[in-house]
Amino acid sequence: MLSLCSLVACSGESGERDAAPAAQNAASRPASSSPGGYLNVGRDAMPDEVAAWDIDVRPDFEGLPPGKGDVYTGEELWIEKCSSCHGDFGDANHVFVPLIGNTTAEDIETGVVASLASGGAVRTTFTKVATVSTLWDYIHRAMPWDAPKSLSPDEVYALLAYMLNLAEIVPMDFELSDQNIAEVQARMPNRNGMTREHGLWDIDGTPDTNNTDCMSDCTESVEVLSELPDYARSAHGNLADQNRTWGPIRGAVTLAEGEVPESAEDPAPQGDAAADESMVELLAANGCTACHGVDRKIVGPGFNEIAGKYAGQDDAEAYLASKIVEGGGGVWGAIPMPPQPHLSESDAQAIAAWLARATP
Repeated sequence: MLSLCSLVACSGESGERDAAPAAQNAASRPASSSPGGYLNVGRDAMPDEVAAWDIDVRPDFEGLPPGKGDVYTGEELWIEKCSSCHGDFGDANHVFVPLIGNTTAEDIETGVVASLASGGAVRTTFTKVATVSTLWDYIHRAMPWDAPKSLSPDEVYALLAYMLNLAEIVPMDFELSDQNIAEVQARMPNRNGMTREHGLWDIDGTPDTNNTDCMSDCTESVEVLSELPDYARSAHGNLADQNRTWGPIRGAVTLAEGEVPESAEDPAPQGDAAADESMVELLAANGCTACHGVDRKIVGPGFNEIAGKYAGQDDAEAYLASKIVEGGGGVWGAIPMPPQPHLSESDAQAIAAWLARATP
């Protein structure tokens, strides 16, 4: 879900707690000096600044803003903002792990998800989470994926009502609100499945896993005891081309000797170097590079692939600008392109023009 267009930030009739009119109070902030003499460094945070961060909702619902939303409204919002990553019914796993599924009426009755102990079933969010407040808080602060904090409280209530209906916890005509959310929490399938009887809860407790600290004559390097055989390493292509090139998790080069990486066969779009560098910055600023590599596929196709596909097409620029903003599906496989309403018209046109004139 996983657009920065309208950072509603819970303003309006149902989200006063976390409204953050920081700009309007800027002029009233005290100009203080740090011990080092730097202006406005080290001063106390203003109440509006604290309020902008203080948006958590706790299991006892402290911090929950007033509001309401029904299942039907939630379904419409879900299709618009969530289904591209989570599927129409929250059970897809093509981008993220399934959210809904593998809970039973008996689980709702007992408050313990039996399959967590018996095994044999895919674990979903609803098989594990014990509190509705956790879901409300997470959706509010982190979703949609490309536009965190853009949902109003009423929209969060509606989306959560739809999810609860999919999980058969509330009926189709249900309206979730701050007045009845505690009653719903009392029907969560795994509400009684949490325990403090493990080592992580007590500093002197027995850990769930066992290991022995090595205090002398320790092994200096890690010994890999199991790995894919050489013939299988590139069975699904070069992993280095399928992962982001930054961050802690990167793909290993799994090419067999003599194989040519996709990025070398299908280089990045070529154009004016300075313009290209500026465009990469624009793509990154708008979150595009989270799903598209310049010269490789990540979740969606690489920009080089898009440029190649539409090279020479007369209406490529207009077509691509439309697809960037409106999204679509079925062109590049099963994973749809979500709408990007946060993109300004000028940015969308600039990206489309760059792709249309690029030489793949």
